Amino acid sequence: MKIINTNRNASIVAGELTERAPMSLMRKTSLLAGILYLLTFVSVPTLAIYGPVKSADYILGAGPDTSAIIGGILEIIVALAGISTAVVLYPVLRKQNETASLGLVAARILESGTIFVGVAFLLSIVTLRQAGAGADTLATSHALVALYDRIFLLGQSFMPAICDLLLGFLLYHSRLVPRNLSLIGIVGGPILLIGYFAILFGVIGQHAPLAGLFAIPVALFEFSLGIYLVVKGFKPSVITADK
Repeated sequence: MKIINTNRNASIVAGELTERAPMSLMRKTSLLAGILYLLTFVSVPTLAIYGPVKSADYILGAGPDTSAIIGGILEIIVALAGISTAVVLYPVLRKQNETASLGLVAARILESGTIFVGVAFLLSIVTLRQAGAGADTLATSHALVALYDRIFLLGQSFMPAICDLLLGFLLYHSRLVPRNLSLIGIVGGPILLIGYFAILFGVIGQHAPLAGLFAIPVALFEFSLGIYLVVKGFKPSVITADK
């Protein structure tokens, strides 16, 4: 009588299946995109870190400039991650709508460009302080802070609203993620735009608590999207049927 070792055979078959079924390209794309979206939240601490460098007399003080430099590095990471999210998603999203997908890449590049400029403004204050420029450049430091606040409003309020509107539209029609998740971006974009124009026309202050509330839906969309893409990946969709 021939005895078959079923456990051993099952292990061999399982091993062969594992070798033949590596992570798909779509899963790798969704995982990378999710990680990059979560990485865009590393600059949240800059809201507190930048407090000293934006103060009225920072340029006249003494001490380390570490916090301002760290804040700048964090924002640079966010800028690079922001561009990368659109670039990584482009090969997938263009199957839904190539024009809108290309628009998302362009919008992300513009958004990140404003972040780079904003970092340059604040680090210029650090440079002046380290050079011992003194009271003669006090007005200059105030102007650089004002420029940072203005470009922050454009690059991290107006542009994210445009980006999330485009992304929400693409994800909603492609069904790559649950439609309820996509709707958060579609709804959150206009809400953030309302907040942007309210600040622009002086209805509310840029640093008022109410101003931050307008950004919550967009932040929720991007954070939830990052988590979803990391944990579950893209849903089966018509545009992913060939992968």
